[in-house]
Amino acid sequence: MPPVFAHGRLRLYLLKLLDEAPRHGYEVIRLLEERFQGLYAPSAGTVYPRLAKLETEGLVTHATEGGRKVYSITDAGRAELADRGGELADLELEIRDSVSELAAEIRADVSGAAGDLRRELRAAASASATQVEGESWTAAKEEFRKAKAEWKEQARRAKDESRRAREEAQQARRQAKEAQERAREEVQRIAGQLQEQFAKSGGVLGSLAGAWLGGSGSTTAPSAPSEPSAPSDRSAAPAPAPDADWARDVPSTGDPARDLDRLLDRFRDDIRDAARDRGISDDQLAQARTHLADAAARIASALGPQD
Repeated sequence: MPPVFAHGRLRLYLLKLLDEAPRHGYEVIRLLEERFQGLYAPSAGTVYPRLAKLETEGLVTHATEGGRKVYSITDAGRAELADRGGELADLELEIRDSVSELAAEIRADVSGAAGDLRRELRAAASASATQVEGESWTAAKEEFRKAKAEWKEQARRAKDESRRAREEAQQARRQAKEAQERAREEVQRIAGQLQEQFAKSGGVLGSLAGAWLGGSGSTTAPSAPSEPSAPSDRSAAPAPAPDADWARDVPSTGDPARDLDRLLDRFRDDIRDAARDRGISDDQLAQARTHLADAAARIASALGPQD
């Protein structure tokens, strides 16, 4: 029998089942058997160790109800499902192919078994034609008819499951593509809002904005505020040189829009940490506002002209 799940795929499918609803281990096994119309049923020794490993990784958790562990997916587990939406769609296709192969084996077994049974019946009839009574022959034919009907029904169910798995895989691919398009539109919307907000409000962003954009040297403030500010109780420190390795630890997803969203999150967190750890005066806020305006213009220029 060919493998139903490729290496690591059962783990992903368990997350999918727990994302639908919290379940205990034997319910997961029963659901897998139902999904495959009885053609495949994993053992407890296959499912429970994987659930325990998922819990160790923080992707699922469990609560005890009625003496049984009921497993639920965590936010980290949902995040992994979202990141692997395309892989989950491929998994549905793999399941369809596995079901098709299982169905083909069943059809082959049905054909071979039917042929063997016919030959055995004919041989028995030929060897003892004078001793076979009418009722015995009728009973033998009825048993053969029932067996043949059962084999046909099993093959039909396997075919129906293969068709359903194919339709679900196609739907999952469409949903993954739509989610990617929505994410790209959301990032573009946020980038536009940031461009407007950078021109109006401030934060301690000047030197980090220059480092993120890959500029050389510190950014230049367009002008000082028209009204004098109260003297600061601390002297202004020179802007540090841009860090060429800033945010290099943020992994690339292969999607530029998604990578931009992650860099913006890192950018915002660094500024919040700097303001929280060092504090911020009115003079520094005014200076940061000019840095923001310059950073917004440079970001907009890097992203290209607006439609």
